[in-house]
Amino acid sequence: MRHLVKSDILNVTTKGGHYLDITGKVTQWLHRYDVTDGLLTLLIRHTSASLAIQENADPDVMRDLRDALTQLAPESPHYRHHMEGPDDMPAHIKSVITPVNLSIPVSDGHLMLDTWQGIFVLEHRSRSHQRQIALHLSGLANE
Repeated sequence: MRHLVKSDILNVTTKGGHYLDITGKVTQWLHRYDVTDGLLTLLIRHTSASLAIQENADPDVMRDLRDALTQLAPESPHYRHHMEGPDDMPAHIKSVITPVNLSIPVSDGHLMLDTWQGIFVLEHRSRSHQRQIALHLSGLANE
């Protein structure tokens, strides 16, 4: 066994106001390395989007989550910050109350997510964006 450390950037295109399941892309990246046990850390490099581990079986869960966050921080002309559009400040509020980084244990080469868990990019802006997720893997790998 040897200690392995890998870092990379995962680029994704989001749809405005939608939540994108990136579990497959993250898993595909992880499987490039023969890591048996370790820790994968993800960081979204933006202030108007975030990350979440959430149910990936019923899409209504993500729709309800999006609706709840929209009720919490709706578009409004009352925000001071509005230079980037009416959806920007609500996006900042949503990203400050939802995670921008995740740490996921890796065991036997697999993410230790449960059956119904997926990794999502939460796009809080109302139009599509190119988003970057920094990946950092540290663990033990086969020789």
